[in-house]
Amino acid sequence: MTSPKSETHVAVLGGGILGVSTAVHLLRSGASVVLVTESDLASGATGRSLSWLNSAGKRSDPYHQLRMAGIDRYRTLFAEDPTREWLQFGGGLYWAPAGEAAKAEARHEYEQSHGYDSILLKPGQISALTSGIDETAVSDVAVFNPGEGWVSLPHLVEYLMAEFAALGGTLITDAGKSRVLAKDGKARGVATQNGSVYAADRVVVACGAATPSVLEEHGAYIADGSPVSALVITEPADHRLKAVLNTPRVAARPNPGGTLALDHSWYEDQIVESDDGSFTIPEDAVKELTEEASRLLGGSRQLTPASWKVGRKPIPGDGEPVFGELEKLPGCFVAFSHSGATVGLVAGELLSFEILTKQKHPMLATFRPERFSRS
Repeated sequence: MTSPKSETHVAVLGGGILGVSTAVHLLRSGASVVLVTESDLASGATGRSLSWLNSAGKRSDPYHQLRMAGIDRYRTLFAEDPTREWLQFGGGLYWAPAGEAAKAEARHEYEQSHGYDSILLKPGQISALTSGIDETAVSDVAVFNPGEGWVSLPHLVEYLMAEFAALGGTLITDAGKSRVLAKDGKARGVATQNGSVYAADRVVVACGAATPSVLEEHGAYIADGSPVSALVITEPADHRLKAVLNTPRVAARPNPGGTLALDHSWYEDQIVESDDGSFTIPEDAVKELTEEASRLLGGSRQLTPASWKVGRKPIPGDGEPVFGELEKLPGCFVAFSHSGATVGLVAGELLSFEILTKQKHPMLATFRPERFSRS
């Protein structure tokens, strides 16, 4: 998508994939951009995302269409250089707990009903389509989605930031908690925790799970359903896994350097939040998650956790993304989504279009912030 060259000055709050993608798309169209981050780039949810590229399962039609457009942008990037270790399309494999084959079958039927590439497999059929999985871990049936992939978002952010710098963007890191400045009822810039002010014609708030609290100051209510989660990265392992796995006890995907990225939800109630807002997860839970992944790979492989990060996973209260300009504060645009990985590239493209043309893109029509305040 192209937009007219612009002299618009935009301040983007947030150094994750949604903020960085929007900033780069704005720069491509000639805007002047300052990107302000609380700490380092990709230090929040972007740095601990499983980043599975998909539109599997059930969701609204507009959300499915947005996700499919998001996957399309990644396919274009992949086609430019299929050797990139941080972006691959090896499919996705899902199965339900033992005795609940009906869940997988219903998912497959729904996916087929709207043309999503979906194959229902018995355990003995898995190895013919994807490698590196112990078929005995699947007790009933599995759903294989050949068109899915994964991205390492920290690597993608690094890639995009090279273009950001080449296009003349200004990066402000370690700014602390920043706020949107308003004047005469419109967004006019941002102020950092240390008192620095960056004037702007437009402001983008892409602060992950903190987005609702940043907007609350200006009377905008965004329902927040962000849970606490973790991402574990293993030591390099001799594995042949290519697909993203979504199983009853662990989600796993390949990761650059021969490592694996792991997460799930069963341990969420074991995570402890400290008074300073930081989180810790018991090492026993990390060990159990890693052991679950080891069992899926078969053989005598024993994965070892190398590092893990814990924090809130950005999820709006109704599960659908929040994109677009605030009616309560014109000039302030919101980017808040659980599927930041899948929609990251296309969301930045569509938001930059809206910011620079002052036109509302039809693909974002159902994701406007005001759907919460009107309910």
